[in-house]
Amino acid sequence: MDENGINVPAEVKGWNWGAFMYNIFWGIGNKTYLPLLCLIPVFNFVWIFVCGFKGNEWAWQKGDYKDVETFKAVQATWNRAGIVQFIIAIAIMILYFMFFAAIISSVVNSNNY
Repeated sequence: MDENGINVPAEVKGWNWGAFMYNIFWGIGNKTYLPLLCLIPVFNFVWIFVCGFKGNEWAWQKGDYKDVETFKAVQATWNRAGIVQFIIAIAIMILYFMFFAAIISSVVNSNNY
């Protein structure tokens, strides 16, 4: 039994990419407002991981799902969106670092002549 007296099934527990990447929107959509703590600067870097780990449990406790399959179907959409957003963010970060590495390399090489 958890905070609201609602048992969280073992099948529900686990990582939630939607809660990790879309924490504030995910929290509002799932009627759990702890992800709003992600609005606090610096603290948010740690809290996004807490949201990812605990998100399914929070959503199960606050939602009125009739069974685990319905819950998993709803969260599957959030998970797909979250993982796609994560991949896009990593790709953009790699491109960003490659761009600046190329600029720095260009500046260093032009100073050698």
